[in-house]
Formats: sequence, structure tokens, C-alpha cells
Amino acid sequence: MTIHWTKSLLVLLAALYALLAGIDNVVDYQANFPFVQHVLMMDTTFRAPSMMSRAITSPWLHHAAFVSIIVAEIGVGLIAGFGALRMMIAGRNVRAFAAAKDIASVGLMLAVFIWFGGFLVIAGEWFVMWQSSQYNAQAAAFQYVVLYLLILAIVLQPEHK
Repeated sequence: MTIHWTKSLLVLLAALYALLAGIDNVVDYQANFPFVQHVLMMDTTFRAPSMMSRAITSPWLHHAAFVSIIVAEIGVGLIAGFGALRMMIAGRNVRAFAAAKDIASVGLMLAVFIWFGGFLVIAGEWFVMWQSSQYNAQAAAFQYVVLYLLILAIVLQPEHK
């Protein structure tokens, strides 16, 4: 039973983190919006002419990208949180716990898609965020990816009776 609670609480913490990140981005929109804006404009990179064609300078696209991040973060929080609560309710019911783990796994994988796909692949490589000394979130994104994957790996381990 302890392993069920451990898995449930880990997922709940992961969900809370994503939910708080999304809510904070709504409540204090201007705290992180400039970050997204500068990454997309590529104005703090080395500005190599061969790469600058990738830059997005349209303000509405900056807002669309940031809102997409916020929606995804809140989505992770809600989906993983719902999975965590279902895991807690399922308790020793193996079938119900497995179904709840599936829901939680969807939320955890969405988090990996955001921080690995969005921040490391798209922002980091496509928009060469790694070149910016001021607007570079690769280290933080990597930490989030590792934590979410670690929690996912723990959650997906089979239960022993």
C-alpha cells in the first residue's frame, strides 16, 4: 500500500508544480512573457544570418506561443492531478489503480513534451536559445524533464502484492 501512496503523491506534486507554473504565468503574465518574446525574436543570440530566418517578430504570435505554454502547463496540472487523485481513491484496487496510472501518465508525458519538446528542442535548438546569455532556460527545462521522466518511470513500475 505504501508504494501506491508514494506514486500518488509524486504525481500529485508533479501536477501541483505544473499547475502553479501555469497559474503564476496567468497572474503575472509580464514576468515570463518577455522571455518567450526574446527567444522567438532571437534578438539575444549570435544573430547568424543563416539562422535569423527562423525568428518570429509578430507580437500576436509571441502571445499565442505563451498562451499555448500556459494552457499546456495547466493541462498537465489538471490531467496529472486528476490521475493522482484517482490513484489515491483506487487504493488496493489493482484495476482501478492501473487505470488511474494511465491518466497520470498522460499528464506526465504532456509535461515532458512541453519542457523537452518545447523548451529544449524548439526553443533551445530551433530558436537557438542556448546562444543567449540572458534568455536561456535549458538548464531548468532539463531539470523538469528529468524529474517528470523519473516520476513517470516510478509510476509505471508494476505493483507487487
